[in-house]
Amino acid sequence: MTIDSPQGFGKVALLLGGQAAEREVSLKGGQAVLAALERRGVAVEAIDPDETLGERLRAGGFDRVFIMLHGRGGEDGQIQGLLETLGLPYTGSGVLGSALGMDKYRCKLVWAGCGLPTPEFVLLQHEADLVQAESLGFPLMIKPVHEGSSIGMSRVETPESLAPAWRLARAYDSLVLAERWIQGIELTCAILGQETLPLIRLETPHAFYDYEAKYHATTTRYHCPSGLPEDQEASLRALAWQAFTAIGASGWGRVDLILDGSDQPYLLEVNTVPGMTDHSLVPMAARAAGIDFDELVWRILATSLSP
Repeated sequence: MTIDSPQGFGKVALLLGGQAAEREVSLKGGQAVLAALERRGVAVEAIDPDETLGERLRAGGFDRVFIMLHGRGGEDGQIQGLLETLGLPYTGSGVLGSALGMDKYRCKLVWAGCGLPTPEFVLLQHEADLVQAESLGFPLMIKPVHEGSSIGMSRVETPESLAPAWRLARAYDSLVLAERWIQGIELTCAILGQETLPLIRLETPHAFYDYEAKYHATTTRYHCPSGLPEDQEASLRALAWQAFTAIGASGWGRVDLILDGSDQPYLLEVNTVPGMTDHSLVPMAARAAGIDFDELVWRILATSLSP
């Protein structure tokens, strides 16, 4: 189903902000999306959700919802469940895909169960579990299970650094993931509808592609096209699609992966509501595919349509 005129979407509620750790990123990207929808003539109203959201949506006469909330409460199935209850169509993944995409541990369990490649990992619920992390070998990546934008993440090189990194991640989440560090080429694959967009290859002088590298650094380099051979790029894009659909994700999103020195790919995580700021990766991949920002936003909104 396609929409040829903005009136076909009806009245749209754009959800942005929220109370998660990524609020600043959501507000910035949400404002860019708002401007794009207004330029295309869509009747849209921006809403920063609070406990009255259900009543506001019910009373507002909205026909569908564009979700630009990141992190817990917005990207993890909670908002999606509310919108299902209200009978309002919305952009992006449903309840299951959103919940699994936000839960790094259970996402990796699904991938492992499907035979998809992902670095070895253990769940750290208590400090006593750190010995299990050590068994993976060093270096390690330590990350909160339910955060995005690399918040609370650390690269750990020694046993002495493990407990402080775990405590940092625990400040954001009671569940912490330890993952074997893979040294290699960092890549991301944006997904729009049924299509994978050109891969982006990331280079940063930081230890990894962290919050600073994502949103503030001027030293991060983005290569799109990725520079990989065509057959290899096609294979990696197919793997990203497998990873995305395996967890029930749909609509649009992004799959992060890494290619080690032997050209073995490893899946890292899924973002079901990726950023839409001026540093963001989905708009960059879309541009490489000949899709400008306004058209990208239009197509994302179209994911709220019934098939």
